[in-house]
This record gives sequence, structure tokens and C-alpha cells, in this order.
Amino acid sequence: MSPKLIKLVVISDIICPWCYIGQKELLAAVEEMSSVPDVCPVEFDIEFRPFRLLTSLKDGEPPVDKMTWYTQRFGKEKLENIEKMVGARAEKVGVKISWGGLLSQSTAAHRLMLKAWKKGGQRLQQPLLTLLFKAFLEDEKDIGDKEVLAECAEEADVMSKDEAIKFLQSDECRAEVNAMIADSRAKGITGVPFTIIDGKWAVSGGQTSDVYVQIFKKLASMEIPTPTGTPGPSK
Repeated sequence: MSPKLIKLVVISDIICPWCYIGQKELLAAVEEMSSVPDVCPVEFDIEFRPFRLLTSLKDGEPPVDKMTWYTQRFGKEKLENIEKMVGARAEKVGVKISWGGLLSQSTAAHRLMLKAWKKGGQRLQQPLLTLLFKAFLEDEKDIGDKEVLAECAEEADVMSKDEAIKFLQSDECRAEVNAMIADSRAKGITGVPFTIIDGKWAVSGGQTSDVYVQIFKKLASMEIPTPTGTPGPSK
């Protein structure tokens, strides 16, 4: 039996902890589907598309202290609750979220992600995404820093560090990234992660891998899935 191809478009932002958790959950579900008995074999084409949650910081503006920004945005008490909730979910997928470091606009990282997709599709984009998430959300690195981004690009084999620096100093992919983000907002997407399945169904929020597996099983069986959104996406 020929494998069934499932196309996934995942709209998310590098600065979003729920998006990192969601990526881990989604990839765990994809891995689980490789060994599920009695269903049509499936293959996945996963494309990351950009979103900007941080609307108050312009491209090129100096970064701000992450904890200061979060505290001003949410208040100390609410932030503590967010840290506990996010931390508990992150721990389940093997991630330790750090709330320190600097916060920059994510446009440059999104441009690099789009370049990776153009050069090698999922093969290059997914490893780069994982490195960018880890750099910002675990290692407290500034993803507005060209050196940080270039190092991630080189480690993911997207391009050499020098090539990445040259790319980031240009405006390549900037207009396309801005257009993608505008298109998502025009379609009513206000929070991420937001996953579109085969261009027909949408899953919003920080879903667990079990939810994805149920949907993928239904698709593999040629049934129409009925995904349910849950609370949790960043806005």
C-alpha cells in the first residue's frame, strides 16, 4: 500500500514557549505514526510559517530584557503562574524553559527559516527550527543577534556562517515573511501555534501528541478528523 502524504503547515513564533512545546508534541506524534499497526502508512510534509507575537518591538530596535518585558506585560503574579504552567508542560516533552536573556523581534529568524525551506524544505527547516527554539528558550540567546542566527544556520547545514551573515544583512525574504504574517492575521489567526492539516483542518493551541495521533489515524483511515482547539496558545 502506498503511503498517504499528510501536509502540515505550522504557524508559530520562535519566541513562543507553547510553539516549542507544540513542535515537540507534533514530532512525537509523527514518530509514533511510523509504528501504528492496522492503518495505512503515512508520510509527512511539515512546513513552518512565520508569525509575530511581539508587536510592540520594531525590527532593528535594541533588544529588551526578557523578564522585565514579561513582568510588565503580565504582572508578577500572572507571570509566576505562566512559568509554572509552561514549565510543567515543557518538562513532559524534555524541555527546560528559561525566562532569562534578551528579547528581540523574531523577523530575522523567520527570514532564515524561510530561506531554509526554499533551499531544502523540511529536511533543512526542521533542524534549524529546533536549534532556534533551543537557543532562545533554553540557552537564553538573543535571536535578534546575527551571530547567533548564523551559528544555528551553520549547525543545521543550511549555509555557512559567513553566508548566513551576508543573507541576514540583506533584505532577502523580508517581504515574503511580512506577507505571510499579514495573510495569517487576515485569516483571523491571532495566537500560535496554529497547525493546518492538508489545507482543510486546523488545530490551535499547545496540543498533546495523543491529539495529533488520533487525527493522523483518522486521516490514514480516510475518515474526516474533528480536531478540537484547547487553551494554551500565546497571544
